Amino acid sequence: MSSATDSATADASPAPELPLHMRRNGFDPVPDLAAVRASTGITRFTTPFGADAWLVTRHADVRSLLGDAQRFSTAAYRPDFGLPPEKAAELNRGNLLNCDPPEHTRLRRMLTPEFTVRRMRRLQPRIEEIVGDHLDAMERAGSPRDLVADFALPIPSLVICELLGVPYEDRAEFQVRTGKALDTSLPGEERARNNVEQRTYMRELVERAQADPGEDLLGMLVREHGDAVEAADLTGIASLLLVAGHETTASMLGLGTLALLRHPDQLALVRDEPERIGPAVEELMRWLSIVHSGTPRMTTAEVEIAGQVVPAGSTVVFALPGANRDDELVDDPDALDVTRKPGNHVGFGHGVHHCVGAPLARMEMCTAFPALLRRFPNLRAVTPDDEIEFRAFHFVYSLKKLEVAW
Repeated sequence: MSSATDSATADASPAPELPLHMRRNGFDPVPDLAAVRASTGITRFTTPFGADAWLVTRHADVRSLLGDAQRFSTAAYRPDFGLPPEKAAELNRGNLLNCDPPEHTRLRRMLTPEFTVRRMRRLQPRIEEIVGDHLDAMERAGSPRDLVADFALPIPSLVICELLGVPYEDRAEFQVRTGKALDTSLPGEERARNNVEQRTYMRELVERAQADPGEDLLGMLVREHGDAVEAADLTGIASLLLVAGHETTASMLGLGTLALLRHPDQLALVRDEPERIGPAVEELMRWLSIVHSGTPRMTTAEVEIAGQVVPAGSTVVFALPGANRDDELVDDPDALDVTRKPGNHVGFGHGVHHCVGAPLARMEMCTAFPALLRRFPNLRAVTPDDEIEFRAFHFVYSLKKLEVAW
């Protein structure tokens, strides 16, 4: 086992404070998660917020339950952030992750046309330009550079800012707020305060778009659905897209690059064979599983999962890293193999809550990975293995920084 693995274990310390599905040895879920998957497939645990819950680990079960919005409700689980009910309800407005059909259907229907593969292709030239600009800046500055700060984070941030009409100069503030909101190690009060601040910021942008709708996504929503959607819903939609649109893709670009550097044969395929990049992105999504669980669900009726009777009103969490490393999904699941035929991984979720921005994320990754590796064919990590730090306590698993040279 590499020293990078030892570093990740240290970063996750103290392990007992992390629930099982969030514990990693570097890139890998801890062996205890595989043990649950191989034995019972489901186990009881305590969430980072002190609640009792059931953890589902097998791919078939996870995929089946994610596809059952009727018996596994996100709306019933809506967090209260430690706030009075009316304020908590306001914070949840418009958040697709915290609502069920038909409300979820109504909100998502407005967004889906803007995130089709065909629509995303219109962004391809701009994404290529943004990636090229950041590679140029890295090359001018010279090595070593922090890949996270100079490449992985700013590219998706700029893309989502332009898409939503968010001033890019505000990115430092919203990235700090997002980081705190997603950090499970922080007190609930601090996370709630960050959510309120982010919501207030996005409400101001929505009101600006309502007064003068531009050509961005917010402007489009105001023009086409202004009579059917309230400002509070638009604020929730925009807040979710802003967080998900930069945090997850940034994590994939950072962790994905390190994974390829650790597997030089796989890196060479991505760099030199353009037809490999699409399957490679899917394999990296499966193998890394940067989102530990997605939104928890609450059972609306008594259900049976992996032979276990789960009462109505129970919280259920899905171990996406465990599901994506299930040998019922792929052969030799712990191996990174970019030549695999893409399967039904749950890296983007499944069912009605399948990531609406998946086409955009795929396009960004399919553009950024080969461009980086071709610009710097001798790219290497200079951060010592035992100093690589992973953000283990975040909802989105990622690197804190990664010094690279070329």
